[in-house]
Parts: sequence; structure tokens; C-alpha cells
Amino acid sequence: MELVKIGDKTYYIANATNIGVYKINDKDVFLIDTGNDKDAGKKILKIINEQGWNIKGIINTHSNADHIGGNKVIQDRSDCIILANGIEKSFTEYPILESSFLYGAYPFEELQNKFLCAKESRVTLLKDNLPLGLESFNLKGHFFDMIGIKTSDDVYFLADALFSEETISKYHLFYIYNVKEFLNTLEFLKKLNGNAYVLAHCKVTNDISNLIEINKNKVLEISDCIFDLCSKELTFEEILQGVFEKYNLDMNLNQYVLVGSTIKAYLTYLHDLGKLKYEFIDNKMIFKQIK
Repeated sequence: MELVKIGDKTYYIANATNIGVYKINDKDVFLIDTGNDKDAGKKILKIINEQGWNIKGIINTHSNADHIGGNKVIQDRSDCIILANGIEKSFTEYPILESSFLYGAYPFEELQNKFLCAKESRVTLLKDNLPLGLESFNLKGHFFDMIGIKTSDDVYFLADALFSEETISKYHLFYIYNVKEFLNTLEFLKKLNGNAYVLAHCKVTNDISNLIEINKNKVLEISDCIFDLCSKELTFEEILQGVFEKYNLDMNLNQYVLVGSTIKAYLTYLHDLGKLKYEFIDNKMIFKQIK
């Protein structure tokens, strides 16, 4: 981990999940997300302590485990406030909800891992509690009520609103809860005019225009792929298998629930566009194109 200054008051800690740091005064800082586990939290604490700063608060952009994993250890050691928006507050307070939601029931023990199930923390609603110098804005699509943060230095922290070209080229699919909202967020991002953009899993940049198009084109490609598969009458499991085979992906339990949930989001999107319909045949849910 490395602390990097990108504005008068704005920093980020370079990490697998980039962490925002904003100085609200000479001694106190707010963090934007906390990484994927307690070890990340301990490293963040060490970096902040080395600067002689105090952590007054954490803003969680959303409740995925790789963004809230360091919450508990940091809150336990600093007694800081944690702020989250909407449904994300509940998932951050009760992290079992993430793996339960993805699986659709009480999850296997193997799904209660640090990638899908963080430790619980005490959370306050974001509304009206942001410190001076920070603004929040909606970035729906990737997860329920994900937000971004703009600092007084015109630095935008964009969480998982965009994924890197390298990630997309390698894995093709990235987690989406609501495809329509994800595409709407991409259109919103085109209107931003910042000095720098910090994405959770990308290099910091001052231009996101090309990345927006890469993300949009991949979403539309996946949508077309699923639509084409449904030229035949297929169950969800057959569609999931078809997508994995097309992109040469390897199935495991985490991928089954993450990509499976994403494929269901695409099925909803195509259904609501009037392109796919479902029927129940021989007690199986079948998806097919609307001619």
C-alpha cells in the first residue's frame, strides 16, 4: 500500500481496492472505503498513523466485502463513524446479507468467506452527515445504492462504476445488479469534469471517456450474447453454462453466485426491454426470444 497525494486535501492509498483519504483539518481524515479484510484495515491504520492523522470517519461507497472489509478493525481502534447510503447501510451492518442475497438463501459455509462476507460494523446513514468539502452522488447499477464522492479538489471517487480494460479483457463479465441503471450511470459519468478520477480497481486517471465506452460496449456485447443464446428455449443454468463456454471461463462456487446473479440481471434487462420472455414447461423456467 502507498499513500499518494492528488489534491490539496485529497489522497488515495493504492491497493487492490483503492482507498480514498480526505483531510477535513490538519489532524483528522475521512476514509473512502477500507479494502477487503482486516489486514487491509491494519495497513491503512499504519499509514494514517505514520502521518500523525486521526481517522474521524469512513464513507463506504457500497457494501461489497472488498470495500468494507477493513471497517471493523479500523472502527474498533479509532471509534470512528461509518457512513453508508440506503440499502448499503443494512448490508454493511449485517454482511451475511451479501452472500445470502447472491446465493438466494442461507449460504454455504464456503460462501461465507472474506470475499463475500465481511465483518459487521456500526453504521450511520450518510444523509446530512458528510463533512464539509465532500459531496456524494448516486452511482447505481453495480450494487443497490452505490455512491461516488467528490472532494473539494475536484477529485471524483467512483467506486465500481467502471472496470479496467485489463479486467474486462480477461474476465469479460463483471458484477452488475441492475443493467439498466449501470448503463444510466455510464451516461452520467460522461458529464463529469474532474481533475482526477479514482476507481476502485483501476489506475487513477484524469480521463475516463475511453473506459466508459469500453464498459458500455462489453455490457451490450454480453446482452447480445445472452439474447442470441435464447434463440433456443433454455433454462437459467443452460444460459449460464453457455456464457461460461463462450468466454472460456472456469466455474467455481464464488463465480457461480457472482456471475449467476449478473446473468439474472441481464435476463431482467432483456425481459423488461421486451426482447425475452419466460415460460414454465415441465416445471422448468424457460427463457426464449420474443419473435
